[in-house]
Amino acid sequence: MTKYLMFQGTSSHVGKSILTTALCRIFFRQGRRVVPFKAQNMALNSFVTADGLEMGRAQVAQAEAANLAPRMEMNPVLLKPTGNATSQVIINGRPVGVMSAAAYHQGYSLKAFEAVKSALKKLSAEFDTIIIEGAGSPAEVNLKANDIVNMRVAKFLNAPVILVADIDRGGALAALVGTLELLDDDERELVKGLVINKFRGDVNLLMPAVDFLEQKTGKPVLGIVPFIDKLGIDDEDSVSLDDKAPNSSLLTPNCISIAVIRLGKLSNFTDFDSLAGEADVNLFYATTPDELDAADVIILPGSKNTSEDLLALRGNDFATKILRRAADGAAVVGICGGFQMLGEKIFDPLRTESNHTELDGLKLLPIETIFAAEKFTRQVTIETVDFDFLGSRIVSANLDGYEIHSGTTNLGGEKIIARGNVLGTYVHGIFDNDDFRRKFLNAVRRVKNLPPLESIRNVRAEKQKNYDRLARIVGDSLNMELLAKILA
Repeated sequence: MTKYLMFQGTSSHVGKSILTTALCRIFFRQGRRVVPFKAQNMALNSFVTADGLEMGRAQVAQAEAANLAPRMEMNPVLLKPTGNATSQVIINGRPVGVMSAAAYHQGYSLKAFEAVKSALKKLSAEFDTIIIEGAGSPAEVNLKANDIVNMRVAKFLNAPVILVADIDRGGALAALVGTLELLDDDERELVKGLVINKFRGDVNLLMPAVDFLEQKTGKPVLGIVPFIDKLGIDDEDSVSLDDKAPNSSLLTPNCISIAVIRLGKLSNFTDFDSLAGEADVNLFYATTPDELDAADVIILPGSKNTSEDLLALRGNDFATKILRRAADGAAVVGICGGFQMLGEKIFDPLRTESNHTELDGLKLLPIETIFAAEKFTRQVTIETVDFDFLGSRIVSANLDGYEIHSGTTNLGGEKIIARGNVLGTYVHGIFDNDDFRRKFLNAVRRVKNLPPLESIRNVRAEKQKNYDRLARIVGDSLNMELLAKILA
């Protein structure tokens, strides 16, 4: 019989995703057939499965922790915000349309719950343990009636719930007590324990608060999880980007400075985590054009709305600065939507992204893009042959990644192109390939008259170590004996 355990939070970004990842790793190491699940994600950070279906990135990390290949059933409903209180709705890995928040929450979400139930049925038939992640807070009374990701899932499965609060933000005790107070009686009964997450300092000083919580709520505190620095695990959403400002201590002649432009509709920011992890790289997210002045590499990332983000770049002088820095010799890289922006023209005859049927690109690459109703989602393996970038020849094979984009670009069969100091590709995850990443960085180093670095990091092996580290810290912090009784 399948066992269920669900993490819900007092708000977003309290650590539900990370704790789910940790439990997936802990139970995998115990020999369980464990799988992660989240009914509905709202994020622009997505992934494409082997069968070409789209899902949230958070469940990809959780699947890796459970030693599984990502599959759509782990996240059957995905909402990708498009702006103006609307989102592209993706059910079972395929887009079904763009809906307003009101239309989705007041009419469609309960229909989408059928996909949730179907996915849970499939996973329950294959796995003995399902670790479930909620979203936001179960006590959002304005959304509760049509919510399909928190208590509706817990009730459907009769799953025990662990309520998580982030003490690093402050107000954790009030958030836990207040959330429980706002739940219905049957929902409150499903909550079997509390977790205080992201604690800094001496745990002993917090014990009076723990005693108070247990007496006030009648719920056991399962543990106090410390703030874990440098997790090395993919973040779920762009809230984490607020912490990724330029590190002035790394702005040295021996360091490569990489500026990723923080687009309004930025998607798949995890494309650049492996670059940020290199010892000779200072990667940050630029919010003003002047921040590009000291950058050796400027990256235009993916975008959920290429047209609107391109217009915004022109309106806030980012476009002018990018062209000036490119003329000065700085490397400019475009991924997916950013790649489309680097071209000569963008055509949108069906007005799929905006009311503009034709826009000038930045004209840094000899390509044109035509948007269409069809969305391309597929995994790819490519190679670079006779590939010249910044005066260096980069030859690299078996580069794995995936594509998520609307429209077609006249690439002549190429998946990645370069002209001088400008590079573009549709392939998300291209920098996760260790050999290519180091050759790319060494090309930049040569321009800076720095010797190439020969050592190559193994990002996938590092991730596995990080999952083990996370599991060890969380396992040591929680009352695993009590957790096992709750699970049983």
